[in-house]
Amino acid sequence: MTSVSYLIRSASLLGQTTADVLIRDGIIAAVGTDLGADVIGDATVIDAAGLIALPGMVDLHTHLREPGREDSETVETGTRAAALGGFTAVHAMANSSPVADTAGVVEQVFSLGRESGWVDVRPVGAVTVGLAGTQLAELGAMADSRARVRVFSDDGICVSDPVMMRRALEYVKAFDGVIAQHAQEPRLTEGAQMNEGIVSADLGLAGWPAVAEESIIARDVLLAQHVGSRLHVCHVSTAGSVEIIRWAKERGISVTAEVTPHHLLLTEELVRSYNPVYKVNPPLRADADVHALRAALADGTIDIVGTDHAPHPSEAKECEWASAAMGMTGLETALSVVQETMIETGLMSWADFARVTSTAPAQIGQLADQGRPLEVGEPANIVLVDAAARWNVDPAAMATKGRNSPFASMELPGKVVATFFHGHPTVLNGALNTPYRAVTAS
Repeated sequence: MTSVSYLIRSASLLGQTTADVLIRDGIIAAVGTDLGADVIGDATVIDAAGLIALPGMVDLHTHLREPGREDSETVETGTRAAALGGFTAVHAMANSSPVADTAGVVEQVFSLGRESGWVDVRPVGAVTVGLAGTQLAELGAMADSRARVRVFSDDGICVSDPVMMRRALEYVKAFDGVIAQHAQEPRLTEGAQMNEGIVSADLGLAGWPAVAEESIIARDVLLAQHVGSRLHVCHVSTAGSVEIIRWAKERGISVTAEVTPHHLLLTEELVRSYNPVYKVNPPLRADADVHALRAALADGTIDIVGTDHAPHPSEAKECEWASAAMGMTGLETALSVVQETMIETGLMSWADFARVTSTAPAQIGQLADQGRPLEVGEPANIVLVDAAARWNVDPAAMATKGRNSPFASMELPGKVVATFFHGHPTVLNGALNTPYRAVTAS
């Protein structure tokens, strides 16, 4: 790939200071307000006046569906959506078909990501064979593979057996891996359709109690403490879960946690419409839970935002509530929803945004070249955002195959104007440009 230089002119770095950023050979070559012509050379100028420059976003929780479920999503369509959403790296969850429980499958997903070239795709390995919860998957082989897996999860299904969970935590400790737990006690959620509470009682739908999530988190932080290993809690959704995680962190237990954009904005009241687009696992909770999650993200109890992007074909959502699949799309709306709920409410700054959407998830996933500061010598994974823009969400116009966005027709703030992946603009002027093909040759 021929080397091309870019000068991002007059960007607001993390919403703080205005400067020019010179990109050369995929690296930030210079940052300043008075870069001379001898430094800039023949760089292509990108006018970023009025735009905020942030490190490329990193999603620790994406469902790309491939292999085997290409009717829902492919690595190509999912990573196009990720680039448009301002992401430069995503972690692909293991519940594909076949399940990503062997070195062969995770290497296939890894290769598909490199061939696509829109973002860095890091496979998440399954904890147990076939997500069945009865036998540990090839954790060591996946860790040693070309995909270098460090995050393992049966997401969509809880590792409910405490002995199996303990063994998994013990195993990944050898290579500083992390178990990302889908906290859901299965016996307490049999037949559950939505959050257990007043609304479920009014609608006559089987309730999903908060304790089903909280009991697993409480058990697992104690197991992580006992083993001395790393635990990550996926899609935290209740105020009680926040308190347990806060308690664990105060005691030095190695636990991190994520919250989804939809749990930061939407509540169970939307289920009164019986629109299956609002059916998700874990379910939308009460207003008090939403505000507890926002406060926990702001104070660091919850470490990161993870989209839990879960595309489904239309027939899986355009049906009666009880038969509908659980899940929502989120890659192309994540930045806007976090801006709406956390920045425009005054709970966080853009620097905080960079921490929870880029720096911290890259650290949890051990991505050395992602989530880096916008400084000289660092990889040029950068997103430019027009924070003043507002837009109406149209699922039909999205790059993802999934049309199951819970934010459809909402007006949201913030638009991604450009995404630079390894110094190459995958997105320009808010539209897909070209993929970074050099990634296939590295």
